[in-house]
Amino acid sequence: MNALAGRILDALPQTQCTRCGYADCAGYAQAIADGEATIHQCPPGGAEGVVRLSQLTGQPVQPVDPQFGTEAPRAMAVIDEAWCIGCTLCLDACPTDAILGIHKRMHTVIEAHCTGCELCIPVCPVDCISLEVATPGRSGWQAWSQAQADEARRRYDAHRRRHDEDEPRATAPTEVATASERKRSVVEAALARARAAASNPDTRKRP
Repeated sequence: MNALAGRILDALPQTQCTRCGYADCAGYAQAIADGEATIHQCPPGGAEGVVRLSQLTGQPVQPVDPQFGTEAPRAMAVIDEAWCIGCTLCLDACPTDAILGIHKRMHTVIEAHCTGCELCIPVCPVDCISLEVATPGRSGWQAWSQAQADEARRRYDAHRRRHDEDEPRATAPTEVATASERKRSVVEAALARARAAASNPDTRKRP
């Protein structure tokens, strides 16, 4: 990463949400520095974020491109623990390790560490994760501090390092077998939940 990309990265909110079209904030920062991306692709940073990036790059200030999303209050993930089957898929998806739990036991979200990235939502096989507004009336950098961004970046770097260290072990036969067993247990548990809900629809009602 060159010096400009580093300065751009420092100016991003570090939610690691991928809404910009890149794998993480560092990837987006490098793409801007290389002239491959515009400064209007970060909804979490919002209008103020665009101004910050404009000052660094000289690109003109424009609204966040709606194809990447819109500026909005920061959201927080909430797990319906009654429906959580403990599959751990959300643990792997969370870029800041904001979800706490173990295999086949209910999980919960550590509020202070959740960036509202929404990456846990699509991986949940039983749809037990929802989003709640964490900063009503405040969006972009009004809903997120530099201290929070710095902490999220630190946690993401630790998450990525651990993932990189664990990746070689995943090719071992025992790891493959364990992963297969886990996937099968997830499907079986999800089906059991679905059958229970079908026999008693009232149990699935939520506020």
